[in-house]
Amino acid sequence: MSGQLIGIREAGPRALLLEFADLEQVLAHHQHLTRHPLPGQREAVAAARTILLRFEAPRAARRARKEIAELRVDASTTQDTAVVELEVVYDGEDLAEVAALVGMSVEALIDWHTAGDWTGAFGGFAPGFTYCVPTAADRALDVPRRTTPRTALPPGSVALAGEFSAVYPRVSPGGWQLIGRTAARMWDLERTADGAAEPGRVPDDAGVSPALVRPGDTVRYRAVREAAVLTAEGASRRPGTTTTQQAAGIVGSTVPAEDAALEVLAPGLLTLIQDFGREGLSDLGVSRAGVADEPAMRQANRLVGNSPGAPVLEALHGGLSLRTDRNLVMAVAGAEGPLHIGHPDGGSRSADVRAPFLLAAGESLTVGAPHRGLRAVLAVRGGIAARPVLGSASADTMSGLGPASLRAGDRIALGDCAVAPVGAPEPSTLPVPEHDGAVTLRFTRGPRDDWFSEQEVTRLQTQRWEVTQESNRIGIRLGLSDGDSASARPLKRARDGELPSEGVPRGSLQMPPAGLPVLFLNDHPVTGGYPVIGVVIEEDLSAAAQLAPGDVVRLCAVDPVRLCAVDPVRLCAVDPSAFMPRTSSTTTSTTTSEDPV
Repeated sequence: MSGQLIGIREAGPRALLLEFADLEQVLAHHQHLTRHPLPGQREAVAAARTILLRFEAPRAARRARKEIAELRVDASTTQDTAVVELEVVYDGEDLAEVAALVGMSVEALIDWHTAGDWTGAFGGFAPGFTYCVPTAADRALDVPRRTTPRTALPPGSVALAGEFSAVYPRVSPGGWQLIGRTAARMWDLERTADGAAEPGRVPDDAGVSPALVRPGDTVRYRAVREAAVLTAEGASRRPGTTTTQQAAGIVGSTVPAEDAALEVLAPGLLTLIQDFGREGLSDLGVSRAGVADEPAMRQANRLVGNSPGAPVLEALHGGLSLRTDRNLVMAVAGAEGPLHIGHPDGGSRSADVRAPFLLAAGESLTVGAPHRGLRAVLAVRGGIAARPVLGSASADTMSGLGPASLRAGDRIALGDCAVAPVGAPEPSTLPVPEHDGAVTLRFTRGPRDDWFSEQEVTRLQTQRWEVTQESNRIGIRLGLSDGDSASARPLKRARDGELPSEGVPRGSLQMPPAGLPVLFLNDHPVTGGYPVIGVVIEEDLSAAAQLAPGDVVRLCAVDPVRLCAVDPVRLCAVDPSAFMPRTSSTTTSTTTSEDPV
């Protein structure tokens, strides 16, 4: 094993967490793995002391583990990086307090912050948020975070925490110490070609990126007076203006209004445009996003004859109502509830879920509250016409990327994704609960299960958990099940202290100090600061996405290769198929983002 690499941990069947002694080695290995990716490597997410490598398949991850142990890399270089100068007004609310904490005057603290270069170390927390460290290690300070985080920090806030300096790119909660502000736009999609990028690739044409500061860049802070005109021109390579979500109107599209085929009468609780999401952008703080229930999206598109990845509508707990001015073929999969079609003359009829149906010109469709599942996926023949942002039409509820959630009065245009004839009715893809009402989710242990005793890992599996109301597309907060015995309790850690933020894959079971698991879904932050006791396998994440508040969950540890039970206390069969969330047929296949460290 390389002398700089001190450990390799599994983070689910498709990911590895590499541990290093210091940030310098993280930067060197991250640069090497980014420029020379291993076979099957999809992402390399750097953090304070780790790199999370995610692969396209479990076999690629297993092969990579052997190669990584033999890696020999040189120190990181400044090749293909840029110098970014940020103009800062040093008037932050915590400036005087931070100066006192580190034993400096305010003037000396400002001089320290501006005198030397900083290096963009890694991204995370939010798009455009880049952790920077002093380029000269002997200049580093250790600035404690606030004991009580602020609920909202304005964009452009310049802050310190630990050894890091960073700028908040958008309004965010945060516990860092504020020392100033800048008008530089840290995240700006207009710096790329209309926000477009090839799926799975960071925009890098001529060094262009929506992130003003990228890992490896040199950052120089320059103090300016209040009267100075603050601009983003200090980073001359990437000027522009921020654009995130579309305003109401033709949602997510640039087509003329007369070409829109659907009008939103009522959006329900939350209806979003989704596809399979955007990958390979975690270094910019951009999570995958995408439809929460992929099998349901594939099924709905198959029923109307679309390509599998055609954009769809994802409706949370019903309430969505649409009207059309032309004949459309539609299908609804995922959550099961009533579908009502209203005629212009006042009559009505019903439509079946998981079957194609005609919505005629002038008719309206209302998706009722589901009696099974949580999220309905609605496909229209041709697909939803949506403008890609960083290679995807998906709406990301955490970062704000992609089309805005639907609002009454919005109009929706259609695409040209029809590739096959309309399909026939299909069975449900929803999981069927066990005899006791619980839905079983399989997970692999690690990467931080050693923060818990074996007894606590066993408790995680033998104890049932209940989905709480504080759950959303970012993650599912689990609580104690009301139906369990009085002996049920939160998990206890086996060690004290906190974990520096590190990359976390989708499906991570993160354990905050309260001892109640949080299961990360599609819009999760790319890094997290709590230990991950296990990772729910990708095959079961669609079942997790359909869990509604009050549903009961059983967690079952499985072997990462065979996906069969590994804990003898679990009364589970050895046959891997026994752990699949059961469907009615076998014929077809609020948590909040964490403050950065």
